[in-house]
Amino acid sequence: MDRWATFDCYGTLVDWNAGIGAALGDPSLLPRYHEVEPLVQAENPGRRYREVLRETAHRLGVEADPAASLPDWPVFDDVRGSLEEARARGWLLGILTNSDRDLIEASIKAIGIPFDLVIVASEIGSYKPAPHHWEAFADALGRLPDVHVAQSHFHDVVPATALGIPTIWINRLDETAGPPPPSRELPTLAGLADALDQLAPAA
Repeated sequence: MDRWATFDCYGTLVDWNAGIGAALGDPSLLPRYHEVEPLVQAENPGRRYREVLRETAHRLGVEADPAASLPDWPVFDDVRGSLEEARARGWLLGILTNSDRDLIEASIKAIGIPFDLVIVASEIGSYKPAPHHWEAFADALGRLPDVHVAQSHFHDVVPATALGIPTIWINRLDETAGPPPPSRELPTLAGLADALDQLAPAA
């Protein structure tokens, strides 16, 4: 049976904080941005992510178009090797992203590793932490993924856990998160393949 690992992209594979901080022109706005963006997404789940980025920036008093620079946001150094190792062990890889198709395709090109399924918010009319990304995955594959991997506890670990999906929290920001606890916690993607195999051993 195929083993599927799904990933969040921005913050997990691509350095979202570096990208949005540079786009805003002031990294000190990041904490407030993190608060405002989910509110903008919840107001209109059908809004394209490029519009969410722009509207959130405007509410912070910044006249910027962050989506224009998003294809150039840096990929974390540990990503390519970790994903290659997971693929070598037979894992199929998916992305569940609060993004638009053209933006995530640009980021996947930068990552340099193919993904077997990509589900984007703008095509399902829903943003995580709502469960519809995982429901769309189940509609496409007939079941939920074996493991979900993400940096955001709020957007990813909480809803995936509620659906009964094992999670690997990539705690890049050395945060202390509330419940529920992830199935595994790693500071980076180093050791990803071993953690995946522990949660869903090969048959």
